[in-house]
Amino acid sequence: MKKLFIAILAAGAFLQSCKNQKNDISQPKTTQTTMDKTIFDYKVESLDGKEINFADFKGKKILVVNTASECGFTPQYADLEKLSKDYADKLVVIGFPANNFGGQEPGSNQEIGAFCEKNFGVTFPMAAKVSVKGEDTAPIFKFLTEKDLNGVKNTTILWNFTKFLIDEDGNLIDSFISTTKPTSESITKYLK
Repeated sequence: MKKLFIAILAAGAFLQSCKNQKNDISQPKTTQTTMDKTIFDYKVESLDGKEINFADFKGKKILVVNTASECGFTPQYADLEKLSKDYADKLVVIGFPANNFGGQEPGSNQEIGAFCEKNFGVTFPMAAKVSVKGEDTAPIFKFLTEKDLNGVKNTTILWNFTKFLIDEDGNLIDSFISTTKPTSESITKYLK
């Protein structure tokens, strides 16, 4: 069943990629956005009720990940923590718990925080639970997924643990589907 799900997820990502390439044929691919906004214009609530101000991370790359505690990809928390520690001088990882896929993040912010710390030793910043798709999509995920806002590409979030890599100037570099491990070369090549 898991292999079938991964195959369906990969096929969906491939089709989305083809659609994006078809729509972008006349536009050169660039990591520089021509939009007025960057991720540095966003502030979100953290799991503990404080504020995460993305402007505090200027000069570092940022990896934003929609997470869930009861997902088959939940063990990626360990790789996200490793990535966060291994590249601490160049990268900030920020998790965004979301309950949009299969009801796999049912807990409260406090329960999510306790789960992440106890099971994976998570020390990177975690935002309060948000929605990453649908009518109630959090503004930061609208920015990350809509080319009209980020200037780079449209991304359809197909499942938990979709990843978005942002450059040191707050612009989207690329997005990665759930099956892309956080420590994979497709992400770490941007951190060298």
